[in-house]
Amino acid sequence: MPTSPFVTPEWLHQRLSAPDIIVLDASWYLPAQGRDAEAEYRAAHVPGAIRFDLDAMSDTDSPLPHMLPPPEVFSSRMRALGVGDGAQVVVYDGMGLFSAPRVRWMLQTFGMRDVKILEGGLPAWIAAGYPTEDGEPRPRDRRHFTPRLDNGAIAEGNDIARALANRSAQVVDARSGPRFRGEEAEPRPGVRPGHMPGAKNLHYAALQANGRLRDEASLRAAIAEAGVDLDRPVITTCGSGVTAAIVSLALETLGRQPRALYDGSWSEWGSDPDRPVETGPA
Repeated sequence: MPTSPFVTPEWLHQRLSAPDIIVLDASWYLPAQGRDAEAEYRAAHVPGAIRFDLDAMSDTDSPLPHMLPPPEVFSSRMRALGVGDGAQVVVYDGMGLFSAPRVRWMLQTFGMRDVKILEGGLPAWIAAGYPTEDGEPRPRDRRHFTPRLDNGAIAEGNDIARALANRSAQVVDARSGPRFRGEEAEPRPGVRPGHMPGAKNLHYAALQANGRLRDEASLRAAIAEAGVDLDRPVITTCGSGVTAAIVSLALETLGRQPRALYDGSWSEWGSDPDRPVETGPA
């Protein structure tokens, strides 16, 4: 089996003062969840954790949410945070497992290989009895960050169209069933309801329990129920590229590295009138 992408709260607590360990609070919430990630960070975070604002660290010039920024922009922002070459990074979020996989994917796509997720996130850290701190982050010295963009990890709209046309890869959509089937309006204006013709639906929530990935047997069962063949390439997608990373993470833990993640996801595809849209089940 592959090396685990997770570390336990116990593991992190034992190494929290190590100079090469950098902890990132990657909490991010959907508007409907009614939570303020910034306020929650100031109220309680893992001691020494740096706040990684997903919106601010994405491409702020793009009309689409959470798109990867240009490499030089990302490296500059990371240097300002004090995150750079040679560090071992641990990311977590306030839901246990929601936005942290996206941030890990971003860091790895820009060349950081040693990135782990705190299993169970901040809730598991607190449940284990470990301390938190409040207030603003402790300042860190700037650190050189060398961006090494892995273009192969990023899918674009044309990649999706080709994969669906020639069946070279399965396109797996992490949105909920009602959104995938077009039974609910999309939360973003101008985005049509439905899905890409030929895509498969694997809601990210089916892969989780109590802020963690489910056990291997449960993951395999959920993936099989969605009609996904683990022996064929997979491109993951969702609403804005966040929860797609949860599906990618689940595949990785099963030893099936996904081909890519569609960065624009449904926010891009569903707002492009030239892209076909289908409603109903997969």
